[in-house]
Amino acid sequence: MLEIRPLGLDGVLEIVPKRFGDARGFFVETYNEERFSDAGIDLRFVQDNHSYSAATGILRGLHYQLPPRAQDKLLRVVRGRVFDVAVDIRRGSKTFGKWVALEVSAEKGNQILVPKGFAHGFVTLVPDTEVLYKVTDTYSPQHDRSIRFDDPAIGIEWPSLSGGFQLSDKDLEAPPLAAAEVFV
Repeated sequence: MLEIRPLGLDGVLEIVPKRFGDARGFFVETYNEERFSDAGIDLRFVQDNHSYSAATGILRGLHYQLPPRAQDKLLRVVRGRVFDVAVDIRRGSKTFGKWVALEVSAEKGNQILVPKGFAHGFVTLVPDTEVLYKVTDTYSPQHDRSIRFDDPAIGIEWPSLSGGFQLSDKDLEAPPLAAAEVFV
């Protein structure tokens, strides 16, 4: 009942749950602990988050929490579309500083699993976008970190949007990867 596609970096996955639809609409089981476990995804989610972005070009990220409060994230879009990015920030990894991206949308019904050890961010591709995501640890301000979204050392190829990007002050002030506190 789950279609799972590796996205090229260790543990970053696209997950597409099966949709059942008819003239009335559709039904989808977005998370089932047993089915995920059967697919080799053994995570315990403890918090659900919901973000709303009013405009196209709202960029949130690149965010992560350091151990011992690191978080795995399972993200889906319930309205709209995002360009979603995961960056490997495990300093000992052979893919350190590499990134993958996936368009996640309400229409596709797909999800992205971003494991611990990755910075995460997304930009909205349409107005009125709503994103839901589950995490495996609660928010901890002391462990919360960010990396600059446009760090040339990472080289993320964000979509070109006519209105540009809108970021929070926190994201505008984020350090580049070389100066960031990351996973060892």
